[in-house]
Amino acid sequence: MSSTAGPSVEYERRNVADAAGVFALGACAAWSLITATARAGRPEGVLLAVLAVAAGYACGRISGALLPLAAPCAAALAGLGLALASPHAVPAPDTGSPLGRTGATAALLALSTGAACCAAWAARRPPVRAALFLLAGGTVAAAASVGSIAGVTACTGVLLCSLASVGMRHHRGLGLAGLGVMTGLVTGLSLALLKGVLPSGLSASLEGQLSQHRILLWQDALRQAESDPGLGVGPGRFGELSPTVGETLLPDGKPHSAPLQQAAEQGLVGVCLLAAVFCWLLYVLWRSARPTPVVLTAGAALTALAGLATLGNALSFTTVTAGAGLLAGVATARPWGDEPSDSTTAAPVRVRGGRV
Repeated sequence: MSSTAGPSVEYERRNVADAAGVFALGACAAWSLITATARAGRPEGVLLAVLAVAAGYACGRISGALLPLAAPCAAALAGLGLALASPHAVPAPDTGSPLGRTGATAALLALSTGAACCAAWAARRPPVRAALFLLAGGTVAAAASVGSIAGVTACTGVLLCSLASVGMRHHRGLGLAGLGVMTGLVTGLSLALLKGVLPSGLSASLEGQLSQHRILLWQDALRQAESDPGLGVGPGRFGELSPTVGETLLPDGKPHSAPLQQAAEQGLVGVCLLAAVFCWLLYVLWRSARPTPVVLTAGAALTALAGLATLGNALSFTTVTAGAGLLAGVATARPWGDEPSDSTTAAPVRVRGGRV
């Protein structure tokens, strides 16, 4: 006889996780309003990003519960089509950097790869699963076709992590912790590069990949953050105070690094809130009832997005933030019907008397 305490406890934990997300996103919105009031800033961009994440997450939870296979599949196709066919939704190529399109194009392709792999793991029939993994592989090829080196790297990483997640069925917490550490290492490496504490050879190599213009933008953001670490210069005011932006022919007013932009415009509290939102996403994935391959695949895609946001302006686009919330929602939804558990993630095996 099964105990009724199990579902009740799990339901309570899911409510706690959702409440933590509401608190984290609400704190981001509130702090942007506080800093904007104190520094005459423009919080519209931050508020729109928070709304996009929340709306995408809610839509993902609903669609993932109703259509656990069709929802991520449709999201993968929509993201792929948007990245390739809508020039107004993605930034122009960064011709000054070998990284190529480090903005929304690479981010959308990485999220599309993650959604296709999540759909593959939700499929019961091997032919359908194989076709969806081929779709994920096709996204890698699409990233190469548009010349996005960062997109190829991110999509390949997501696909490989998804395939390797089969061996982590009983260690999803360890896998998600590793993804969080990777994000921290990328952020720390960018800060170490600005501080000049890296070996000269490594520093020269990274500067060559990132371009001198991007490094100058980062240095401007770091100086602004150090001048006022409490409140920052105000949301949306980086471009007004950056000498590098003033010398750029077609500036976008962004430092092309989400952590540095938060530090410059909203101080250390803004950086902590950004990190809190990412940690919340990893936490709800850890608590998800979906199979571990689905969870780790979504975590890998969000980690790839975090890396791209550290090196570019991916989070400045509503399509990307909404897509991130949508993928997280799908991976944490509880499907109404039955789906394979961690022990039955592989293709079902028919035996005499039923399926195991």
